[in-house]
Amino acid sequence: MTFIEAGPPGALRIAPSILAADFGALANAVREIDAETDWLHVDVMDGHFVPNVSIGPPVVQSLRPYSDRFFDCHLMMTDPGRYLEAFKNAGADGCTVHVEIGGTASLINDARALGLRVGLAANPDTPFEKVAPFLGDIDLLLLMTVFPGFGGQSFMSDVMGKVSEARREVDTNSLGVDIEVDGGIDIVTAPVAVEAGANVLVAGSAIFSRPEPLLAAHALREAALAGRR
Repeated sequence: MTFIEAGPPGALRIAPSILAADFGALANAVREIDAETDWLHVDVMDGHFVPNVSIGPPVVQSLRPYSDRFFDCHLMMTDPGRYLEAFKNAGADGCTVHVEIGGTASLINDARALGLRVGLAANPDTPFEKVAPFLGDIDLLLLMTVFPGFGGQSFMSDVMGKVSEARREVDTNSLGVDIEVDGGIDIVTAPVAVEAGANVLVAGSAIFSRPEPLLAAHALREAALAGRR
């Protein structure tokens, strides 16, 4: 299987989260917002690490023929290592695991060996010091701006200090690491996150729950760009 390039680290990217899309018409929902999509964010929840269940490799595989965007799979799972190969075979381009579950170095190595782009996520109450030792080994740092498990939550502005700390570390050491935020991202919070140092914005409800998702995605991009000026 040919994997899709993520693009240069640091570039501003809009990553719509399919968690908020209509699963009964998922392919159409994804195609509708394609023109304003850089990555497609796939939230995977196991009902154990987080109190909800979402999708797995079969949905990724079913969706893959309908989008040539980078598939950014966020594995909110207690044991993601068991499923990395399945997601890779289904069409995932990158997989992000949580630092809170432990075994981080092994998970990074396993994902890298499979040819996946490697991401590491941290919950809002996890200090930056927990992810800092791995910055030189990953491609993406996902700093959650809500507690994972459900869409539509409110943005936690307290996380912006951690985003800024991560950006300073990445830039000071010239690391090729994208900084992603996920949770409560909309036209108000997007520029705040970008100004703090994020360059990948995951948005679900702010795009797919709007009457015209494509226009909503475009408005989100414009708002994010304002945070870089």
